[in-house]
Parts: sequence; structure tokens; C-alpha cells
Amino acid sequence: MQKEINFLGNAVENPVRPFVAILGGAKVADKLNVINNLLEKCDTLIIGGGMAFTFLKAQGLEIGKSLCDDEKLDYCKEMLEKAKKLGKKLLLPVDTGIAAGFPDPIDGPIDVKYVDSDKIPADMEGLDIGPKTQELFANAAKTAKTVVWNGPMGVFENPTLAKGTIAVAKALAETDATTIIGGGDSAAACNQLGFADKMSHISTGGGASLEFLEGKELPGVYAADDIK
Repeated sequence: MQKEINFLGNAVENPVRPFVAILGGAKVADKLNVINNLLEKCDTLIIGGGMAFTFLKAQGLEIGKSLCDDEKLDYCKEMLEKAKKLGKKLLLPVDTGIAAGFPDPIDGPIDVKYVDSDKIPADMEGLDIGPKTQELFANAAKTAKTVVWNGPMGVFENPTLAKGTIAVAKALAETDATTIIGGGDSAAACNQLGFADKMSHISTGGGASLEFLEGKELPGVYAADDIK
């Protein structure tokens, strides 16, 4: 637990800069406070995975059948404004891996093509970041001295749609930065893809690590500090 507090706590409160935060996963709603808190702390915020489509739609782009938190469009607009106001870089996918629908079974063969993020056809679904975005995100991660990553870049359980997540994991594995993986699917992806031993710290916390990144006071941490 001390290791967890040291890594996650220092990353958020006292990071060696540049500090890059990478967020992915399905829904903006799951990471509302994390986005808000990290924007104030980091130098660059990278957003991939399903949640990126709500941001793209908030910019007025066609996202086809891609995942979207319609109730959170105004929030995404606010965050884009906030990044601009604070002078922070907020990177979104510039190209996208699209298919006619979600893979079924999840790891089954799927026909994927790559298009620019402003060219997603109305009848297609975005399921991964494309090669240009992989390079953009990897280059941003490589400039960092501290990186926090929470959430995959696409449907990483499918070999064809794991490319974006692999590219980010590989960039983090090759950097000299302190790399902190925030539990849940990102930890699973690093373990599954064979990059776990190249990361500085992989949180086992999942939801708790997210709350830490939100800036919440966790009862167990508070109690441990109290005992000291």
C-alpha cells in the first residue's frame, strides 16, 4: 500500500515534469472527476478508447455508431475549454479503426479499416485508435518524465483491435519516465500483452486508483497516515 501511495500520490501531487496522463476505457461518466483533476495537474492529457468519441462529437464531428455519452457532451466541451484556458495539451485520436459493429465473439475475426477521425461513416463504429494516433500518443508519452495511464485505447481483448493499446504500452515500456498504470483494464492489458515488467508501478487498485487520481481522500490511506 505504501508503494501505491508513493507512486500514485507523487505522480499526481508532485510529478517530475513533463507529466503526461493517458485516459482510455469506455465511458466519460466513469472518469469525470479524474479528467477534471488531471487537467489541473498534468502538462498533456491524452484521451483514447470509447470515451474519446464523446469528445470528438462535442467538437461537432460525425462518430457513426461509436460509443457516446450524450449526456456528457457539454462536460466534454467544458473540459476542452478548460484545457485551452490552462494552456494544457489535450490530445484526441486523429484517426480511428472502424468496423461494421462490435466483434462477436469479442476475440473473433473482424474486418477493420482506418479513417481520419472526422471521416467516420454514419453506419460504422470506432473500436480502436489508428496508426497516426498511435504515433501521436506514443511520441507524447516519450517526451514525459512521469506518465499515468488508466484505460485501454480500444477493444484490446480482440487481437485486431489491440494495436492501439499495444502501441501505448510499448511506448511506455521504452521510455525512461516513471510509468504508473492505474489498475483495471490497463493493468490487465499490460499483463496480457507482456509489458508488465517494463512499468515502474502497476496499481492493483482499479477503482481505488481512479479515486486517488480524482484527488479523493481514501479512508484506508487516511487511517494509515493517522496511525503514523
